[in-house]
Amino acid sequence: MNEVNGFVADGFGPVADAYRKSVGDGEGGSALNIRVCGETVVDLWAGLADRHEGRPWARDTPTVIFSCTKGLIAVLVAMLVGQGRLGLDRPVADYWPEFAAAGKEAVTVRQLLSHRAGLAAPREDISLETALDWPSIVSVLATQEPLWKPGTAYGYHALTYGWYVGEVIRRITGTSVGSFLQQSVSGPLGVDAWIGVPPSVEPRVARLLAGDSIRNPPASGTRQPSEDDLFWAGRAMTLGAAFPPELVVAGAGFDSPEVHQAEVPGAGGIATAAGLATIWSAMVVPTEGIALVESDVVNDMTQVQSEGEPVWWLPGPYPRWGTGFMLSSERREFLTSSSFGHDGAGGQVAFADPVHKVGFGYVTNTLENQDDPRATSIVRALRRIMEA
Repeated sequence: MNEVNGFVADGFGPVADAYRKSVGDGEGGSALNIRVCGETVVDLWAGLADRHEGRPWARDTPTVIFSCTKGLIAVLVAMLVGQGRLGLDRPVADYWPEFAAAGKEAVTVRQLLSHRAGLAAPREDISLETALDWPSIVSVLATQEPLWKPGTAYGYHALTYGWYVGEVIRRITGTSVGSFLQQSVSGPLGVDAWIGVPPSVEPRVARLLAGDSIRNPPASGTRQPSEDDLFWAGRAMTLGAAFPPELVVAGAGFDSPEVHQAEVPGAGGIATAAGLATIWSAMVVPTEGIALVESDVVNDMTQVQSEGEPVWWLPGPYPRWGTGFMLSSERREFLTSSSFGHDGAGGQVAFADPVHKVGFGYVTNTLENQDDPRATSIVRALRRIMEA
């Protein structure tokens, strides 16, 4: 088994035990960080950040956090709402006039954040070159006609979410979403979390590898998605031509330095476990002297907006979303029913819990399918401690 390094506060030994069981003896690595009432109680890491170079995982190893990035975008939105600069129930076009094209003039910011805007996938292929060039990608997306009537159903906006919401943020702040994250969150808190990683940090970034459940997927159930559902759900993940359908392709897609250094705010964020836990802690309790968002904004944005079967049928159980924030569900178990955050492909999990004043961050470069039990086992161990 890979050696586990780091620190565990008294009373949190069962969480460390659950983490050790998750580590195994594979060729990848992971990290776990938990804050309670602003203080770090668990800070652990293990394994390899790069199996090809034999580079060990360190406390400051950042990795691709996939859709945990959407949670960071929701944090930025919440901050703008709290500052009175953004209204969730106002039309997106109030901030981004070009967005009104193709019948989208009434789509609200809340619908966009709740995956209800009908813009989960492009109708025409988008190239990687376009996807990595901000003016190009937002220009293309502004012209898109919704795939279903906005507000009537939800479908996961796996990648498009980031550019759509990110452009609203850019129009309000006058700066890119990655810069706004650094100026408003990562910099003040002193943490490693980026949307568009600096070239100087790239050598520290963990390299991705496919875990056993991706290399050898389990047998599927009896009901299968239709070809049409699979097409559109897949297209939401690839944009048709920008990203490979496989989650892990060595040196390509989200393992590519070119993608790491671009701003891909739907899934391309890069962070450490400690960085994520600190950010989410600051959402529910002053952390490093900083409280990011008022509780009334959090209360509004954590009311359920989307749950149940999506517009393109895929096997359940299904996630649950508030306005931008993922909420606890059978699909993704957080600490309590009041927890909010976001998970990410392959096993990443980050959330805040206002009941116990917890900030939680788990990251890994060994990517497994959605039934991956690693983070869930750790969360359950933490729950037993907090509820004792």
